[in-house]
Amino acid sequence: MCRVVDLQQAVLAKNDACAHTLREDLAARGTAVVNLLSSPGSGKTALLERELTLAHSRGIPVAALTADLATENDAVRLARSGVPVKQVLTDGLCHLEAEMLGGHLHGWLPADTRLLFIENVGNLVCPASYDLGETLRIVLASVTEGEDKPLKYPTAFGLAHLVVVTKTDIAEAVSFDEKEFRANVERINPGVEVVLTSARGGEGDGLLLDRALAARDGAPVHIPVMTRKSHHVHDAEDGQPHDVGHTHDDEGHTHHGEHAHAARAQDRGHAHTTDSDTVASSRS
Repeated sequence: MCRVVDLQQAVLAKNDACAHTLREDLAARGTAVVNLLSSPGSGKTALLERELTLAHSRGIPVAALTADLATENDAVRLARSGVPVKQVLTDGLCHLEAEMLGGHLHGWLPADTRLLFIENVGNLVCPASYDLGETLRIVLASVTEGEDKPLKYPTAFGLAHLVVVTKTDIAEAVSFDEKEFRANVERINPGVEVVLTSARGGEGDGLLLDRALAARDGAPVHIPVMTRKSHHVHDAEDGQPHDVGHTHDDEGHTHHGEHAHAARAQDRGHAHTTDSDTVASSRS
């Protein structure tokens, strides 16, 4: 068991080091990363498409990278916004990692990009443990998923800089209790902002874009309690501050074999990419 835990910690430590370098490199060129996490079917792609379209209409240079186990469906949808889009196929890997992300950005990301939106693999367990060099981590939950979602996935919600509720146009139909949801978020991540959105109804249009631009331009970003605790531990160990300070002690995250697969997948180059030009041509 100790060897398995050691392997997991080694993989995560390597990822943190890569994320640190990636964050510094992107910051030097004026690019901020927004990492979007959610369960499958939360409405993440629909909301992101609206935000990208709005950014394009305002002349704000943004780009998006979307990750899935299979299909290029999300990239096709996001490319309709008119901004640069890249699809990463993970071949079964349940999350993105910083080294993988950096490899796909090399030679593709336009030099003037102010914001890079990452649509992570639909999963609230594995992606929560992996820093991608992001400036802003946003966790989304739809009104159909239940008010207890933050309690079930404390690491994902506990490390969020912003929590977004989606599909609010059907909140009444599914008896969504906003007050209870907010209370549960507050229990896990005190002080984090919770915003309401509807890609269909238009509620919250531009909120993600505005928050991301503000963070990119140096506005204070919420620091989760979980992050502060992790910072305290790291500082005591090595006397050095850490960028994000993710804690890796998440909710029953025991499928260590997949983390080993993560390292092997990087070595073998398992992830496949499809640029937005290819995606756009596939629609014609």
